[in-house]
Amino acid sequence: MKNTVLIATSFALSACNKSAETPKAEAQADAMGEMPMSPEAKMTKGSGTVTAIDAAAGKITLDHGPIAELEWPAMKMGFGVKPEMLKDIAVGDKVDFNLTVTGTAGEVTKITKQ
Repeated sequence: MKNTVLIATSFALSACNKSAETPKAEAQADAMGEMPMSPEAKMTKGSGTVTAIDAAAGKITLDHGPIAELEWPAMKMGFGVKPEMLKDIAVGDKVDFNLTVTGTAGEVTKITKQ
């Protein structure tokens, strides 16, 4: 009986470990998952091009250059932003921005046209 329980437990644990694995292709498709993230807030600056704006939702998408302080490569990604900061910003504008990142969430705290 003890052997049966031990075998069943071992099988269940190995099955759990197998299901926790992420296929390599899927992991590579998620660039954010591979970037270093910290639970504490980090403030930095960047520059890029505005690719989308959703003022009602308080969101902006930027195709930004590398951000060395965060060890981020150049990429396109969305950030939170206060809608009133977007009044003079349009899709296609080249911008400089200040960014506060907490964990995986980023918020643009200042944005100006280049």
